[in-house]
Amino acid sequence: MGFLDRIDDRLGDGLEHVLCAHHARRLRRLGWGDVLSQPATGWFTPHAPVRAGCKVKVLIDGEEALREMVEAIRGARSHVHLAGWHMSPEFRPTRGHDAVTLRDLLAEMAERVDVRVLMWAGPPVPAFEPTRGRARQACQEFMRDSRVRCVLDARERTLHCHHEKLLIVDDSIAFVGGMDLTALEGDRHDNPSHPADRPIGWHDLTMRVEGPVVADVADHFRLRWAEVAGENLPAPRTPDTAGPSTVQFVRTVPEKTYRFAPRGEFGVLDAYLRALRSAENLVYLENQFLWSPEIADVLISKLADPPHDRFRVVLVLPRKPSNGADTTRGQLGRLLDADDGNGRLLAVTLTSHGADSAVPVYVHAKLGIVDDTWLTVGSANLNEHSLFNDTEANLITNDPGQARDARLRLWSEHLQRPVSEIDGDPADVVDRLWRPFAETHDQHRLTLLPGVSRRAGRLQGPLRGLLVDG
Repeated sequence: MGFLDRIDDRLGDGLEHVLCAHHARRLRRLGWGDVLSQPATGWFTPHAPVRAGCKVKVLIDGEEALREMVEAIRGARSHVHLAGWHMSPEFRPTRGHDAVTLRDLLAEMAERVDVRVLMWAGPPVPAFEPTRGRARQACQEFMRDSRVRCVLDARERTLHCHHEKLLIVDDSIAFVGGMDLTALEGDRHDNPSHPADRPIGWHDLTMRVEGPVVADVADHFRLRWAEVAGENLPAPRTPDTAGPSTVQFVRTVPEKTYRFAPRGEFGVLDAYLRALRSAENLVYLENQFLWSPEIADVLISKLADPPHDRFRVVLVLPRKPSNGADTTRGQLGRLLDADDGNGRLLAVTLTSHGADSAVPVYVHAKLGIVDDTWLTVGSANLNEHSLFNDTEANLITNDPGQARDARLRLWSEHLQRPVSEIDGDPADVVDRLWRPFAETHDQHRLTLLPGVSRRAGRLQGPLRGLLVDG
């Protein structure tokens, strides 16, 4: 390592220490100090109720997720509630000759059930999408000549947003994940084959749940709606038992944003930290960003002192995130240093190959799987925005069947192999298939992440956190 690299490294360490100390002071002041001050483990955070008797289904990629969301909306008997970062009236969530726009679908449903749409109002200055003008136009279009009620939520922290993506139907079915009902910044309508007939593919996830946990998702929407729209909705009835899974709804709500959570909620951060600290065999993460030094520190500790030699960490990240690419690469540099050439860490991106073309597949998913036991899907990225400052919503289950099934389906998609060929010890599959595929670049979907570096990115992450995220 050269002199400048050592200086850069020292500065990066120092700035990250300042950022983490700031976060720790903030959480202690708000009554959430145990999240960072205690090395707590376990599959659930104690800061949110845990619901037994739920039915869980992980929906992989837009074609499957959007189809089921439309089916649920069309089957509504009482109401449809949507909350999102942005929703486009002209977006067609399904394809085919009978596909309709989201605006027309909701307007049709609003003739017989209540339809409420809660969207982020956009940034106060037009620095990035969706602008406030675009959000206003979308809201007006949803309500034009229809009974749809749409409101914009501008109660965000400066330079942050309302990022959660929720659909609740009749307080009996809920969808929580990363799926935005828009083509803004990328076409969400993709499938596991990721055809290379478009400029960029799109990999995303949503979890569909039934059972008692739906009441928690529905109540979260009710509370936000009451403060933003000024309409008090009835408290949701807790649904009957629907399946064998135990599920928890966790969220990020910054302090001083809503009256219902004046001291904020940081359950997503707590849940991730507890699960990662508990890891014994495998950490599998798909995420749009990996900025958070708190998350990276736990992974670094695991890689530097693994539970055993067959412990593996597999990261699936975008080749070029919409922002923060250097920051993510800086954290990857720290993780690679901790692994120290032992081959326990693999960080890849996705590429789709056609007959004479290759296009990147944008990883928009926000998924974590630990030891084929803990599974989370939601809207939260692994950065300071999602863990401290945006509103976010995730679902968690400790159902080993669901966790393992989701992992095998995802690995089958990424490795382009049937489940029967990858249904073995995860460490063997990582060493036998994941790493060779990623290193050969021979028409495989996996590609090692390029430009893993400590410089610039190592500094940019802490600076971004201190100036924007803190």
